[in-house]
This record gives sequence, structure tokens and C-alpha cells, in this order.
Amino acid sequence: MKTLSSSAQHMIYGGLGLGLGFALSRIGFASFGQVHRMFIFSDLRLLFTFAGAVALTMIGFRILARNQRIPTKPFHPGTIPGSILFGVGWALTGACPAVAIVQLGEGKLAAVFTLLGILFGVWVFRQANGRLFRWDRGACD
Repeated sequence: MKTLSSSAQHMIYGGLGLGLGFALSRIGFASFGQVHRMFIFSDLRLLFTFAGAVALTMIGFRILARNQRIPTKPFHPGTIPGSILFGVGWALTGACPAVAIVQLGEGKLAAVFTLLGILFGVWVFRQANGRLFRWDRGACD
């Protein structure tokens, strides 16, 4: 089987990223108002779209697992609080990291502050990890 060159791989990844960004924007995931309505359950369209994407991904991984051995990772104790913080940040800003980049591409100034918040959160985690928590550092690096 022939291997693609590095530049061809980057072109494919870039095209897939643009396609994802276009889809996220078109569906409405880059609109704070629509994401807010999803979180307060007044409009379930985005919630069902998100749930459908998760279900399709699970099916894809299940099919992949049937054909290949997928290595498992140990459970990291920071997964639950990290997930909660991610959800709170998503609810407050109306954007996850990918959507913040889509919003930036749409020219929304709030995306700059969201991205700065994401970078700050990563920096705080790196500073706190190992100093405040007794988690295995190798699982987070």
C-alpha cells in the first residue's frame, strides 16, 4: 500500500477541517443563541444532531474495534472534573475549541476571548497538575 506524502496528508486534513468547520457553522453550532437554546432544552435540534454524531462515532469505533485491536487507556481521575469544566465553559461561551475557531473564521470577536480562556485554562491545568493533585503525570502529558 502506497503511503501519502506529508504535504498530501496535510491537504487532506485541512480539507476535512474546512468541511467540519463549514458543517458546524451551517448546522448552527457556531451560534451562541442556538447553543444556549440547546442547553436549556428549548430547541432540541442541536442536541439531537450532537447525539446522532456521537452514536455514529460509537458505531464507527465498534466496527473498527472488530477489525483491529484498539489499545485501552487507564481511567484518569481528572476526566470527570475536566468534563464538567468543559461543559460549563461550553455553556457559558457557546463554543467548544473547534467551534471557537469556526466563530473566529466567521469574524465573531467573542471567539478571541473564548480562545484566550481555553489557552488560560490549559495553562492553569499544566501549572496545577502535579502540584495540587496526586494524579499520574504521565497520563496527562
